[in-house]
Amino acid sequence: MLGAGLLAAVAAGVQAQAGADCKPQGTPAEANACALRDFQAADTEIAVLYADVMRALSAHERPQLRREHTAWNQQRITHCKQATRPAEQQPDGPRRYHECMTEQTRERRRGLMRWLSADSPAQP
Repeated sequence: MLGAGLLAAVAAGVQAQAGADCKPQGTPAEANACALRDFQAADTEIAVLYADVMRALSAHERPQLRREHTAWNQQRITHCKQATRPAEQQPDGPRRYHECMTEQTRERRRGLMRWLSADSPAQP
């Protein structure tokens, strides 16, 4: 599957980009780097899945998925900003924000997979 190969290649680049300073039990900056790395990997995975789902849908279904995914992305950012606002200025603020974003992104998988099932949102 092309998507899986692309995901592996991109994930390797993400690991090099954000993971270089990652030490989960290290300083706040090192823990922040781990959270960023994990978020980037999850975000890349969901982007590949989104593209795969878009290709599998008919042309008339794609605009609805595009609108849904855009709304989800905006909601994800808003939710995590609000949820982590109290820790925003703390040294571990970036870690908390990216952990929230990772969780929201992983939950999105179910929503995308629904488009490939019999109970697709595009079905009347």
